[in-house]
This record gives sequence, structure tokens and C-alpha cells, in this order.
Amino acid sequence: MDSLVNILGFAYQIYFYMVIVYILMSWLPNARESFIGEWLGKLVEPYLSPFRRFIPPLFGVLDISPIVALIVLQLALNGLISILRYFAY
Repeated sequence: MDSLVNILGFAYQIYFYMVIVYILMSWLPNARESFIGEWLGKLVEPYLSPFRRFIPPLFGVLDISPIVALIVLQLALNGLISILRYFAY
């Protein structure tokens, strides 16, 4: 049981850092057009796009939707771990 929780935590950390790197790439010119930028976009954008639809940028330039998306991802992980532990014991 603990190994499954560890795997989920590790997968969460990898995806978390992928989102962070993708966000930081938006500050660098042409970084998202690179191979890594396009690859990260294919993995991260499907998760971020629903949040971007419902959360408009603040002041027209500050996009806080990735922060909300990461919080929701953390809450989903905590809920999944709680459910797994509930059924395991």
C-alpha cells in the first residue's frame, strides 16, 4: 500500500515540476517553440486549458490559473491517497 502511495507522490512531483518548467518557459523568448517546450506543452496544456477558460488573467497579463491548477492537483492527490488508505485498513 505504501509503495502505491509513494508512486503516486513521485508521479505528482514529476508533473508538478513539468508544469513549473512550462510556466517558466513562457518568460523566455521562443522557449516553448523548442522540442522540450512543445513536448511539455502536449503533456501540460490539456490539464491547464480548462483552468485558463474559467480563470481570466489578472490585469490582463498575470495568469494565476496554473497556481490554481497545481492546488487542485495537490488536493486530488491527497483525496486519492485518503481513499486508498481508507480501503486498505
